[in-house]
Amino acid sequence: MKIAAAAYPLDAFQHWSDYAAKQVAWVREAATAGADLLVFPEYARMELAALQGAAHDLEASLHAASDLAQKADHLMADLAQGYGVHILCPSGPVFDEDRERPVNRAWLVGPDPQAPFIAYQDKQVMTRFERETWDVTPGDPLEVIETPLGRIGVLICYDAEFPLLARRLAEEGAEILLVPSCTDSAHGYHRVRIGALARALENQCVVVQSPTVGDAPWSPAVDENVGAAGIFGPPDLGFPEDGILAQGALNEPGWVIAEIDRAAIARVRAEGQVLNHAHWPESAARAEMP
Repeated sequence: MKIAAAAYPLDAFQHWSDYAAKQVAWVREAATAGADLLVFPEYARMELAALQGAAHDLEASLHAASDLAQKADHLMADLAQGYGVHILCPSGPVFDEDRERPVNRAWLVGPDPQAPFIAYQDKQVMTRFERETWDVTPGDPLEVIETPLGRIGVLICYDAEFPLLARRLAEEGAEILLVPSCTDSAHGYHRVRIGALARALENQCVVVQSPTVGDAPWSPAVDENVGAAGIFGPPDLGFPEDGILAQGALNEPGWVIAEIDRAAIARVRAEGQVLNHAHWPESAARAEMP
């Protein structure tokens, strides 16, 4: 199968039709290139706040983006069915009825018209900005998502920097980890990228990073965005020497696409020069203090 990771610029639209046209164009481009799984970034849903005229205010932007989240997810579900693809939708704030503060949520949608909404994943660990300034909160726990394309886990941005989160997903069978990201500096981008590469090494799996890119001065929440889309695997049997399956240029909008063979993941886990995935319990046991 082919996986497409978006390096996605944010725009301030005044009309829903313009926002929808952008989503259609992006999905069409990746699907036409043969992609089976499309990954959009963290907080790309803040474009919805601009539609509500609330992007300039941090608190108002949370509510505005949440108000349109369901409509935007249904648009993506329609596109997934229309083009016969799976899509990790852009993440964004969602106010659940049982929570006072929003979570950062991304839905995975697919082409089955009977069940287009497969599962959602909430962010687990908040950055300093999210917890100290924006008051976005951790959501529902991690889960492995079963799909015809394989067993998928989602680690939203900062979550990819914590090995135990990825390991939980790997132990439950995840073969592919999706990492939508939104970082406002080269430091932040490289932290997430290095985390993604390390998680691919440790768990002998494929990790996909999709970032926001470019400036969005109309929003104090996502005003600066630095990143490059990348698709990574373990630097071992059946994968590139550096583990990089595909890598875009820094801050260059567009899709990065790589062909992935699930059998190669199983093979490297069973026959690799090293067996990080199998030997993790040994490392955990040796790390215990006497």
